[in-house]
Amino acid sequence: MTGTVNGVDADPTLARGGAASGRERNAQPSDGHSPPMVTAGDPAPDFVAPLAHGDVSEIAFADAFPEDAPVVLAFFPGAFTSVCSHEMETFQDRLDEFEDHGATVLGVSVDLPFALNAFRDDLGLGFDLFGDSERRIVDAYDVAMDFDHVGVGNVAKRAVFVIDDDMTVTYDWVTDDPGVEPDYDDVLSAVADAA
Repeated sequence: MTGTVNGVDADPTLARGGAASGRERNAQPSDGHSPPMVTAGDPAPDFVAPLAHGDVSEIAFADAFPEDAPVVLAFFPGAFTSVCSHEMETFQDRLDEFEDHGATVLGVSVDLPFALNAFRDDLGLGFDLFGDSERRIVDAYDVAMDFDHVGVGNVAKRAVFVIDDDMTVTYDWVTDDPGVEPDYDDVLSAVADAA
């Protein structure tokens, strides 16, 4: 998905980087963001999916993290793209801060778990990634998007949900712009509040 199509960067995740200027939860569509189906206060959808953790195991989301600890569920459009790589590296760089609050960070994309293991190895990630090639997680959280200009459909939007130990969403951030990254300080504050 590299190169240009009609003068537009063919990989929209390569277009821009950098953190969002603030929490964009429930932003109106006019500013390029739309509210997610799952929002703060909602029960977190459970699911069963392959987890890339160096090996591959099918696991229920509820079993993927310790009890009495929050989870950061970070959706990203595709492995091995620049903004997605930067986002996952940033979560890795700040992993100790999240773990200080007992949090588990988990990534989600529609990539196959075998590709995600290679992505984990390439970036040196110390957290696991759900492979959602059947789009069950993306659909449950209503965070699917299409890159129509390059003929790629039904990938994950860039989105972050913080989920507490009661399986309740306490924070949501979703963007329609794959070049925008979450505000990592906001995510960390939400984790501290959920711990």
